[in-house]
Amino acid sequence: MISTSLAVSTTRRRLLYALAAAGGVAVGGGPRAAAREREAGADAGKAREIRAEFLHAWDGYKRFAWGHDEVLPVSGGHREFFAAGHPVGLSIVEALDTHFLMGLDDEVGLCLDWIDDRLDLDIDAPFQVFETTIRLVGGLLAGYLVTGRRALLELCADLADRLLPAFTRSPTGMPYRFVNLRTGAVSGRTTPLAEIGTHILEFGLLSELTGDPRYLRAAKGALGAVVRRRSSLDLLATTMNVETGEWADRAAIAVNPPVDSFYEYLWGAWTMFRDEDCREWFRTLTAAIKKHQSERSDGLLWFRQVDFRTGAPLGRRQSSLAVAVLPVGGDNALAADYYRSWTAVLDKYAVIPEEIDYPGLKATDPRNELRPEYANCAFELYWQTGDPFYRTTAWRYFQNLRAHHRVPGGYTVVSDVTRRPMAKGDHCPAYVFAENFKWLYLTFSDTSRFDYARGYLSTEGKLLRGARPPARSRLGWL
Repeated sequence: MISTSLAVSTTRRRLLYALAAAGGVAVGGGPRAAAREREAGADAGKAREIRAEFLHAWDGYKRFAWGHDEVLPVSGGHREFFAAGHPVGLSIVEALDTHFLMGLDDEVGLCLDWIDDRLDLDIDAPFQVFETTIRLVGGLLAGYLVTGRRALLELCADLADRLLPAFTRSPTGMPYRFVNLRTGAVSGRTTPLAEIGTHILEFGLLSELTGDPRYLRAAKGALGAVVRRRSSLDLLATTMNVETGEWADRAAIAVNPPVDSFYEYLWGAWTMFRDEDCREWFRTLTAAIKKHQSERSDGLLWFRQVDFRTGAPLGRRQSSLAVAVLPVGGDNALAADYYRSWTAVLDKYAVIPEEIDYPGLKATDPRNELRPEYANCAFELYWQTGDPFYRTTAWRYFQNLRAHHRVPGGYTVVSDVTRRPMAKGDHCPAYVFAENFKWLYLTFSDTSRFDYARGYLSTEGKLLRGARPPARSRLGWL
């Protein structure tokens, strides 16, 4: 995340793929070419194992919870994520582009059939705007990009229209937390930073695809409204009253949630849309984070919490979600440094706890909610640097995932990573179908369905650029 670079990161591995695509790298031709081919090659055996475990999780969802948002794989039940009594098939939407990338075309067809027949977003209930954007808007966008199914883009635009009142009815342009999808009624005026600023990738892409500028305008306006309220240290606090434009607290907690993806999306707007404002905002804010929040404990890099106006230290907690923020922005050295900090946590616990107090790596929240961020970071750093260390550690993450989260009905959360055997819960979050196995599969598969040179995935693992569908004759859902 933290970088002063103005350019999009051009890495050895991505340059290799770009040259190959342009005909600038020979497939054969001596030791150098062979070394490049090995570096860029797949590990097919590991990719097959990852795909098989994804299917085990997916089969549990289909058996116990088809059409519902999330599966309870131990009890064989299900639950809805957004609103009780109003399923939107969240796991189906989340899984759509994962199926595509893994070549599971029959499953793509099943998902499309359910969406065509059953998904109705005219729901008289409040939906959380942030989660709806990254999961449903992003999922439908990715589904459209990998299938070409126009109905998905139409559904996506309809959903975004239902979310827009959260922005347009706000006096500051920063969105309310919730909006009723039928009535447009808004609620939740105190909003975390990530929930204000994690919209520009999905909304910006939707504006590109539809020619309707309203979505991009709303999302960028919200980002700018936050940045204008930074402190004299160029730091941001955590939550904002979106009606008054006043901060509701004083804690600068980046790179932790609930502010993490705010920074990812600033750089993402530059990467995807060449938005120079977002690039400059990113540079300003992340330079301040590096200056005022970074520190070392036992030789490992961490980011302390500070008062955003004075820089005074407030705490040293660190969330497992934070590890995926740093690979954006082009500073691979810093990202690698932070990844090694979390690898030390993986080494200590085998499964990373939700939160630690980093002096001593003490688990302050011993749960693991099947978080995908470590695998996400491993994928990004492997494809940016080519260093096999990231495949090695990603494989260890996968082996521990399989050892401790797998149950007969799929995959479930762990309630205490410090116990042996680890105590399990009864819940498979829908994001598992969008992220964990997808990041791992992309790390090992070198699939021809993804453009590694220019592909881009969102904070929720949605494929927003770089889909490479095979010949139409091979796809039964076209």
